[in-house]
Amino acid sequence: MEPSKTLLAVPKAASTPKMGNGTMALNSINTNASALIALQNLAGTQMDLQNTQNIISTGKKINSAKDNGAIWSIANTMQGKVDSLDSVMDSLNRAQSTIDVAMSAGQQVADLLTQMKAKALAASDTSLDTASRSALNADFTSLRDQITSVVTNADFNGINMVESGGTTIYALANDSGSARMTVQAENLSLGGSNVTLSATASFSTASGASAYVAVLDTDIANVNTALTNLGTGSNALGDHLKFVQNLQNSLTTGISDLVDADMASESAKLQALQTKQQLGVQALSIANQSTSIMLSLFR
Repeated sequence: MEPSKTLLAVPKAASTPKMGNGTMALNSINTNASALIALQNLAGTQMDLQNTQNIISTGKKINSAKDNGAIWSIANTMQGKVDSLDSVMDSLNRAQSTIDVAMSAGQQVADLLTQMKAKALAASDTSLDTASRSALNADFTSLRDQITSVVTNADFNGINMVESGGTTIYALANDSGSARMTVQAENLSLGGSNVTLSATASFSTASGASAYVAVLDTDIANVNTALTNLGTGSNALGDHLKFVQNLQNSLTTGISDLVDADMASESAKLQALQTKQQLGVQALSIANQSTSIMLSLFR
């Protein structure tokens, strides 16, 4: 028998990478893939850094519709409501000031009527001599004329609520102008519905003076009622003004929650992006060194 022969396996030669379609050169002088990737990452970091710096400079995370269209729209609508409420508060404040002037005049009228009653009551004394009664009548008519002066000059911004045909107040109550608060005018002029005393009232006898006492009692009561009505209206305006102020504050806080940035968080983000930017610049520098390394292969 022939001795057995041992077959030795001959290892195949290592395959050489082929350059062709679909294969990228690892070391190319035409295209630096590493540099392209590093540049892309650096550009993204710089964009994020720019956005963060913009947020920090404005204090808002939503500055325009492109940041977040839905939130920006909601915030803009709410801001418009806040701005409109400024006009509502201005209207309420003007109305309150007008009523305050009217109430001041009404209080003065009530005081003058009280003094007139005292003069008429004193003149109704039958034991009083004619000269003394004439002096009391002079004081009476002087006080009467003061009422006309007070009522005529009781205006605020051209509005008078206590003269004959006085202006009723209609103050804005909401931001759309669809609701208003009304405070009726009160006529405190002589010969009017509240002060029935005539503008020419005077006396020369005890009986004539006595007749005015009852009239003045009624007029004083009417003026007090008118002042009560004005005071109630003023309080209603004041309460609504507080509500509008609270509503505006709530809306402003809501807008802040939607668009304002957390500055502590943005500060930390800024530092992180600045570090990332420096690392990106270094990565791009390293990638750009690959071409100089290839030069050494030909030395």
